Amino acid sequence: MIDLFASIFDSVETMGPLEFLACVGAALVIGFATSAIYAYKNEHTTGFALTIGVLPSIVAVVIMVVSGDIGAGIAVAGAFSLVRFRSAPGTAKEIVVIFLAMASGLLIGMGFIAYAAIFAAIICAVMLLFSNFGPKMGLKNASDKIVKVTVPEDLDYSTEIDGVLEKFTDKMSLVSVKSVNMGSMFRLTYRVTLKDPSRQKDLIDQIRVRNGNLEVAVMQEETDMFRGL
Repeated sequence: MIDLFASIFDSVETMGPLEFLACVGAALVIGFATSAIYAYKNEHTTGFALTIGVLPSIVAVVIMVVSGDIGAGIAVAGAFSLVRFRSAPGTAKEIVVIFLAMASGLLIGMGFIAYAAIFAAIICAVMLLFSNFGPKMGLKNASDKIVKVTVPEDLDYSTEIDGVLEKFTDKMSLVSVKSVNMGSMFRLTYRVTLKDPSRQKDLIDQIRVRNGNLEVAVMQEETDMFRGL
């Protein structure tokens, strides 16, 4: 048991081809197992699944290359991880899985393969539990919606659009204003509680009269506790 949970490296100098292959192989197994568990209950792209599968092995190799200097290894691996965040915005759950893959790779790179496997298994089990039972504990009211409205830049949305929403909602709050179409339009995002969810079409029709028939979207508010706003 002691040998099982000890690092496979007695010292950095003892790392040979067998130890290197053992670490890379274990990292790939843990990485693709984590990727498969994440993909089981979550929407994903093939590229993201592949990223999670290979990320632990990349981080592990980085740690081994820097000769066990954990500080330098974290700095280099952290720089690699920025590629994901710069290429596409990620949800909170995706960020969790990325950091899980990185942490597993750090453990493996230091030679603690058993600890990496146990850690990944525990976190994956927690994610599965929340995927199956989490939404039942945090259901949103069917009247809670996100309303996105595109308006011309010269429209006074604080009176024109807010006035329409006040007629159809019990509560409303403007959560973001974003310029689009090279600054010629604004995209407004509201969080609202509808008085009558069956009148969504009436709400959309009245907003379209005010915003010149530009885009209007009414969406269910996000209920997944792992997702970011």
